[in-house]
Amino acid sequence: MAEPVNLNRFRKAKARAEKKARADQNTVKFGRTKAERQGDAATREKAKRDLDGKKRDET
Repeated sequence: MAEPVNLNRFRKAKARAEKKARADQNTVKFGRTKAERQGDAATREKAKRDLDGKKRDET
Protein backbone atom coordinates (compact mmCIF):
# COMPACT_ATOMS: atom_id res chain seq x y z
CA MET A 1 0.00 0.00 0.00
CA ALA A 2 1.26 3.50 -0.83
CA GLU A 3 2.02 6.17 1.72
CA PRO A 4 -0.78 8.67 2.39
CA VAL A 5 -0.20 12.06 0.76
CA ASN A 6 -0.93 15.32 2.51
CA LEU A 7 -2.90 17.15 -0.17
CA ASN A 8 -2.46 20.57 1.44
CA ARG A 9 1.32 20.16 1.42
CA PHE A 10 1.21 19.00 -2.20
CA ARG A 11 -1.02 21.94 -3.24
CA LYS A 12 1.20 24.49 -1.48
CA ALA A 13 4.39 23.00 -2.95
CA LYS A 14 2.86 23.16 -6.42
CA ALA A 15 1.84 26.80 -5.91
CA ARG A 16 5.35 27.65 -4.67
CA ALA A 17 6.92 26.01 -7.70
CA GLU A 18 4.61 27.91 -10.09
CA LYS A 19 5.36 31.20 -8.32
CA LYS A 20 9.11 30.54 -8.53
CA ALA A 21 8.83 29.70 -12.23
CA ARG A 22 6.93 32.96 -12.85
CA ALA A 23 9.55 34.90 -10.86
CA ASP A 24 12.35 33.32 -12.90
CA GLN A 25 10.61 34.31 -16.13
CA ASN A 26 10.21 37.89 -14.90
CA THR A 27 13.86 37.99 -13.88
CA VAL A 28 14.87 37.07 -17.40
CA LYS A 29 12.38 39.50 -18.90
CA PHE A 30 12.86 42.54 -16.66
CA GLY A 31 15.80 41.84 -14.41
CA ARG A 32 18.93 43.90 -14.69
CA THR A 33 21.76 44.24 -12.24
CA LYS A 34 22.27 47.44 -10.30
CA ALA A 35 25.53 48.04 -12.19
CA GLU A 36 23.72 47.80 -15.55
CA ARG A 37 21.07 50.31 -14.43
CA GLN A 38 23.71 52.71 -13.11
CA GLY A 39 25.80 52.36 -16.27
CA ASP A 40 22.81 53.16 -18.47
CA ALA A 41 21.90 56.14 -16.29
CA ALA A 42 25.47 57.44 -16.53
CA THR A 43 25.44 57.01 -20.32
CA ARG A 44 22.13 58.90 -20.61
CA GLU A 45 23.40 61.68 -18.35
CA LYS A 46 26.62 62.04 -20.37
CA ALA A 47 24.70 62.16 -23.63
CA LYS A 48 22.45 64.87 -22.19
CA ARG A 49 25.45 66.91 -20.99
CA ASP A 50 27.18 66.55 -24.37
CA LEU A 51 24.06 67.66 -26.21
CA ASP A 52 23.51 70.61 -23.90
CA GLY A 53 27.13 71.64 -24.38
CA LYS A 54 26.68 71.81 -28.16
CA LYS A 55 23.63 74.05 -28.11
CA ARG A 56 23.99 77.37 -29.84
CA ASP A 57 23.27 80.69 -28.16
CA GLU A 58 20.01 82.27 -29.24
CA THR A 59 21.45 85.82 -29.51
